[in-house]
Amino acid sequence: MVSARASGLQGSKKATCVTTVTLVFLAGAIAGAVAMDLGAHKWMHRSAPFYTEGGKEVWLQRWKKELALTPEQSQEMAVILDDFGMYYRNVLSDGKARILRILNDDQKRKFDKLLQEQR
Repeated sequence: MVSARASGLQGSKKATCVTTVTLVFLAGAIAGAVAMDLGAHKWMHRSAPFYTEGGKEVWLQRWKKELALTPEQSQEMAVILDDFGMYYRNVLSDGKARILRILNDDQKRKFDKLLQEQR
């Protein structure tokens, strides 16, 4: 038979365990809420721009559904997005090359770092 003292110790250990698990859960919930408030939510749910190759398909499917595009309209939309994507990538590439031509080496490194932070 278990003594009253041993039973009390088991109850105390159980209460300590439950309290610890509860505190860990609450700390995680608070940390998650703070992270989401600081911008993690936007970062997690951002989608690729429609002018990128992966983003094109995502947005095309969404627009097909939400706009009830016909098959012909969907094909035209895909061609337009391809053209726009190519145009946009060319503009970015040309603009970056032109900017890099006017910067010194240190500025170029900083500029590349700034561009990486934006992605």
